[in-house]
Amino acid sequence: MKRLILAGGGHAHLAVLRQLARQRPTGLSAVLVTPSAYQRYSGMLPGWMAGTYPLSAMSIDLRPLCAAAGVDLIESTVVGMDAERRCVGLPDGRHLDYDLLSLDTGSETDCAWFEEVGPKLLPVKPLDGFVERWSTWIAKAQGSQSAQAVVVGGGAAGFELVMAAHEALRGVGRADLHLVVGASGLLPEHGLDVRRRATRCLQEAGIAVHTQRAVGIPGGVMLADGRELHPDIVLAATGTRAPCWLKLAKLALDEHGHVAVDAFHRSLSHPQVFASGDICARMDVVMARSGVHAVHAGPVLAHNLLAVLSDKPLRAYRPRKKSLYLLRSGERHAIASWGGLSAEGRWVWRWKDAIDRRFIARHTLQAA
Repeated sequence: MKRLILAGGGHAHLAVLRQLARQRPTGLSAVLVTPSAYQRYSGMLPGWMAGTYPLSAMSIDLRPLCAAAGVDLIESTVVGMDAERRCVGLPDGRHLDYDLLSLDTGSETDCAWFEEVGPKLLPVKPLDGFVERWSTWIAKAQGSQSAQAVVVGGGAAGFELVMAAHEALRGVGRADLHLVVGASGLLPEHGLDVRRRATRCLQEAGIAVHTQRAVGIPGGVMLADGRELHPDIVLAATGTRAPCWLKLAKLALDEHGHVAVDAFHRSLSHPQVFASGDICARMDVVMARSGVHAVHAGPVLAHNLLAVLSDKPLRAYRPRKKSLYLLRSGERHAIASWGGLSAEGRWVWRWKDAIDRRFIARHTLQAA
């Protein structure tokens, strides 16, 4: 009997569960360890914040998926691992031994420059914590006469967060919103047309954009020019960092602490360990940290895990040169970004909505 541990309920592991339900090797014991029985789909998070979707619409119940795949579900976080001993550690002191391990635990928001903000700081990741705290804050804000929020981060997440917050606060008498994008500007990894469209959306919404560095201070942020912002809440979409427990895992890591993997998403130092999503870094190609890659890499990861168990050839994940991004930019409005091409409108939002709902439906099974 061989033991497979799936650490984390991320996008790639959804594909693994589906594959195990279709083709389960004999003599395999499989366990999924994840903090919640529900995966919150990040692609629909801005729509949920804005009130377009209920929480249930962006939630995938992992329990029926595990039951169909014959996988035991343990609702817990992973707090450590020892790649030499082939085990992962849980908060209650348990150690789970494995023959084969797949890591898809996601990442944490890198808030190193904003820790001084204190209780007002709300990182977008992990998503479960964000969902709980945003629900509490927005309910209070919508019942008040005024609200002020600062979003830090110039990438797609920061843009979508501040536009969603603008929608959610429309009923408030005075809503004051700021987006701090840093010296690189807004959406630096996207084409010029996309940046122009996004800038216009922010201007039309009356959102102040600060193209300069910022640092956390008690109760707010200080901009590089010395101005201070003291909002009711600071939403952080400031990039990701690897879980701190990886430093002691004895795995080969990249310079930023992510699991170093090859084209098969297999650890460079320990062939019985695979990793996908934000927790890993490809050493053979430059690949953006995006849920798009986690979704597309999932079937490849599923194939490779079963191939190792059956001693068959592995398959490489070859990221596409261009990825399609659909950015929610207002009430039932979105911007499409694909390389240097862009478009926007309600039809783009309907396109995004259909893709997102299809993703949820594909991974939704009714509990027995």
